[in-house]
Amino acid sequence: MMRNGADSGPASIRLLAADDPCPVAVLNPGAPSPFLLLGDHAGRAVPRALGRLGLMETHFDLHIALDIGIEGLGAALSARLDATFVHQRYSRLVIDCNRRPGAEGSIVEVSDGVVVPGNADLSPGAVAARLSEVYQPYQDEIARTLDARTERRTVLVALHSFTPSMQGDARLWRLGVLHRHDSAFSAAVLARMRAELGDAVGDNQPYAMDGTDNTIPLHADPRGLDYLELEVRQDLLVDPQGQQAMADWLGPLLRTALDAVSAA
Repeated sequence: MMRNGADSGPASIRLLAADDPCPVAVLNPGAPSPFLLLGDHAGRAVPRALGRLGLMETHFDLHIALDIGIEGLGAALSARLDATFVHQRYSRLVIDCNRRPGAEGSIVEVSDGVVVPGNADLSPGAVAARLSEVYQPYQDEIARTLDARTERRTVLVALHSFTPSMQGDARLWRLGVLHRHDSAFSAAVLARMRAELGDAVGDNQPYAMDGTDNTIPLHADPRGLDYLELEVRQDLLVDPQGQQAMADWLGPLLRTALDAVSAA
């Protein structure tokens, strides 16, 4: 019996149809900025074959489905910095690109209390299709972009957003800088943000960069690249005006922080 569109073997599954969106979008390819902007959770699309994963359409406006405001923020920063922005078009509920394949949270059956029927009891073939057709093209595009930049400096900037409250607890931070205590650029950004906003900027808050993160370690570590994993509170990004205002503030700050690292 087939389960959630899966069959008995991983090799015979085809997930994306010709009219489904390409999983990865690249804005401003070949741009000269040293910053490469990434959006692991920028998208909300679902392959047509998965039937919205058994959820209501309104679920795809929530943080469980995407990092709210990040597609717009990435586009605004791309223009502000003249930087390339690579982002995932599909919802994190299809597969989470910031989790290692097979790791907990890669394909969730429950997210913040919401049961995802289309992710239950997946066959190995169904999982393999999501990896090969959604996750891998995104990571491959980042790798191709980096391969084309080997002769110039690159700093990875992974953009994420977080909810103003979680499970009834208010999150008073406006932004958070996630790092592993190994990033000069992250430290410089954190110092400048805190000089302006004080404790409203979290140091590894509301999340810590740990073993659950995938994209930054996957691409930065083997290439020896510096990085920033930035979290922005979602109520600051709910509309294009907020996204543009955040980009206008962040753009000069990122440039100043990079100049300070370069001069050190």
